[in-house]
Amino acid sequence: MGRWEPDSRGRLTKAALELYGERGYEQTTVAEIARRAGLTERTFFRHYADKREVLFAGSGSLEELFVQAVAGAPESAAPIDAIAAGLEAVSEEFVGRREFARQRQAVIAANAELQERELIKLASISAALADALRRRGVAGPAASLTAEVGVAVFKVGFELWIAASEERELSQLMRESLDELKAVTASG
Repeated sequence: MGRWEPDSRGRLTKAALELYGERGYEQTTVAEIARRAGLTERTFFRHYADKREVLFAGSGSLEELFVQAVAGAPESAAPIDAIAAGLEAVSEEFVGRREFARQRQAVIAANAELQERELIKLASISAALADALRRRGVAGPAASLTAEVGVAVFKVGFELWIAASEERELSQLMRESLDELKAVTASG
């Protein structure tokens, strides 16, 4: 290995995404990721538990941000408006990260195990949002339903945002998706 260089975690992430794209997730080893990043396997394991976690390392902080924004919405806000505050906060975390998100999603889409992990992440976010809404006084079934709707809006907005031809910001797509949902539910 050469002399020390900063941003080991970022270099590992970049190397992993490159290799996953070139060779596929299953065919890529931790040793190859570390070598591509100019680091050791030991350094890899200081940052990630396994090669899957390169793709999911930010899940916990994303969930926490979403929940905090919902909890911090004005008390007078309707449950769906509290979710909208969460969607707005989460959207800000993705500013400038569209290409990374596109690469990450392509790797996930190509692997059933990773798709399952992504669904688990979304289910965890939904459960945490439902708990946050219950703490705001929203009744059980309504809290769960609103949380699931919030995750669905996030998922639809995110899928639109990573499309190759899309140029609008994620926050705009989240608002538009939520507005479409409100229009659909309001019309008879």
